[in-house]
Amino acid sequence: MKQAKEYLDAKDRQILLELQKDGRESLTNIAKKINVAIDTVKSRIERLEKEQIIVEIKPWVNPRNMGYPLVADVKIKLHNNTEQQTEAMIAYLVKHPRVIEVITIMGDYDLTCIIIAKDTDDLGKVSQSIRHEFNNIIADWSSFLTLKIHKFEHYEYTML
Repeated sequence: MKQAKEYLDAKDRQILLELQKDGRESLTNIAKKINVAIDTVKSRIERLEKEQIIVEIKPWVNPRNMGYPLVADVKIKLHNNTEQQTEAMIAYLVKHPRVIEVITIMGDYDLTCIIIAKDTDDLGKVSQSIRHEFNNIIADWSSFLTLKIHKFEHYEYTML
């Protein structure tokens, strides 16, 4: 696998920084800011998408401002699980409307997911429904309430 420096030159990094600031920024404005032609910006973005450096551009929604003030980071340890059971659990979590993030991790736990809830009762019900559905493969479940997000999915491309 190539290092980021082999993939990204200074103009690529500038385009990515601008898109991180505002994913809806026009190609014209990005081109002006980094001093290149609009076609250059367009072709570079298309290449970055094709190479899956840019996976998708979408808004970052704050669940607390949408009626879900509780955001829980849940770590899940699995045991006695087959690959099919793990895939079924991941598919279930990905489709669950209150689970907004699912990541396979390495270490003491196997999965981490972010659950949003209206209040503690709601969080308990969502957690219990997931735990009940997969009680035969969940060995440990640790929940942490997120108090404040200080940095999220923001990469300093000048450092790559």
